[in-house]
Amino acid sequence: MSTTNPTLDAWHALDTSAAAAAILPCNGSQAWADQLAALRPFATPFDLTCTADIVWRSLPAADQQHAFDSHPRIGERHAKSATAESLALSATEQSTAQLTTDTEAALAAANRAYEEKFGRIFIVCATGKSADEMLAILQRRLFNDPATELREAAEQQRQITQIRLRKWLAS
Repeated sequence: MSTTNPTLDAWHALDTSAAAAAILPCNGSQAWADQLAALRPFATPFDLTCTADIVWRSLPAADQQHAFDSHPRIGERHAKSATAESLALSATEQSTAQLTTDTEAALAAANRAYEEKFGRIFIVCATGKSADEMLAILQRRLFNDPATELREAAEQQRQITQIRLRKWLAS
């Protein structure tokens, strides 16, 4: 199936395992990547991005946690579980943050409070946001109950995934 998108066409030609590995950095959840690879081929990039959302929303919390674990904390460069490509994407996404010493210290403290309350790192779609904006979002979300916060973190991950998929498809 030719889609007129060279990245998508090349991805369709891979075996399932290689296809899952190729798309994994866009999300970080192995279950997500495996399911998308198994659902190939996609007629258009739009079909892929829509299906990516459907698969993401169908995953249980444990599989979503794998995606969360692939991100470094805001203001940091290392993650619990991430590919080198995923870390590079995170660095690019956080590049506009421009951390000051005060903001960096406040983020570190708020990140610790978040992790103590929710048992995972804080996830936010950082693209285009300043460090102060991300800190304000983090501080606001500390007031969420666990179920609300899981939904919010999952939505932020969905947005990150969509941005990464569009970049991947344009490469």
